Amino acid sequence: MQHYRIAVIPGDGIGQEVTPVGLEVLEAAAQETGSFQLETESFPWGSDYYLQHGQMMPDNALKTLESFDAIYFGAVGFPTVPDHITLWQLRLAICQGFDQYANVRPSLLLPGVSGPLKNKAPGDIDFVVVRENTEGEYSGAGGRVHRGLPLEMAVQTAIFTRAGVERVIRFAFELARSRPRKRLANVTKSNAQAHAFTLWDEVFDEVARDYADVWTERVLVDAMAARFVLKPESLDVLVASNLFADILTDLGGAISGSLGMAPSGNLNPERRYPSMFEPVHGSAPDIYGKGIANPIAMIWCGAMMLEFLGQREAADLIVGAIHSVTSKGKVLTPDVGGRANTREVTDAILSAVRAH
Repeated sequence: MQHYRIAVIPGDGIGQEVTPVGLEVLEAAAQETGSFQLETESFPWGSDYYLQHGQMMPDNALKTLESFDAIYFGAVGFPTVPDHITLWQLRLAICQGFDQYANVRPSLLLPGVSGPLKNKAPGDIDFVVVRENTEGEYSGAGGRVHRGLPLEMAVQTAIFTRAGVERVIRFAFELARSRPRKRLANVTKSNAQAHAFTLWDEVFDEVARDYADVWTERVLVDAMAARFVLKPESLDVLVASNLFADILTDLGGAISGSLGMAPSGNLNPERRYPSMFEPVHGSAPDIYGKGIANPIAMIWCGAMMLEFLGQREAADLIVGAIHSVTSKGKVLTPDVGGRANTREVTDAILSAVRAH
């Protein structure tokens, strides 16, 4: 039997509500399959920690996390602390510190969920965006001068390295090759950003020579945004820069019914460091404390984590349970048109896991 040590960071807002129930589902899958055990340790890092200590996590946080097999992360950000502090001192610090360069974000319209797009059924929306996760527009390069003066200036520089671009593109090709349709779209803005994204396009073309079995296309990011809405059934796997993929995947969650249905994994594919699994939805301060947060994204993140750890049977069991619950259309949270609360949706998924 495999044994895994999982670092748990509930973080802020509804992250504190969906993380515990996600762990319940993970434990149920472990019991049902009997193939692994989880040892979890929770860390109270986030905005409340910042208000007490002046930082989002301690100086030795990465050293502490390094020994774990994976990180199960709830959400970050709350009105009590500026967003650029919460993001950079917690999530991005972990992603960059552990070289989690491939951010994988599926968009799937589940059975029983009504998305906002007319005449789109389950199966029409089923694609994955691979987001470059450690450089690009979020590299952190830049600064401000003449603060507070009329001539104050800010510079934010996007950093694209050939090595960084190539490895995430190669990861996306491998993912596309593993899926039935074997299609990969390269999403850039190289007509307007003639340095960074022409490099990106050149690297994409070079890597494509090693994957003759994968059908490829280039699409400008603005055209791709329209295509998400007009023809999402044409999409399979997409690869894009940090900023572009961040924006597109929020749209991907929206057309799938809700950001509350959107999971993600921040992967270090070489497994030199732990990977981190978190929902796309963020901390949602507007519904925090009401008990109505959709737990599906967090539960699905648990399935992604188990699959990455090699526990495919348990991962499939959880995803199958999610499908079973949504397909009935009865136990759904308000964000997807239902009246159920977080606890009720979790209990329904737990029952489905145990009834397999």
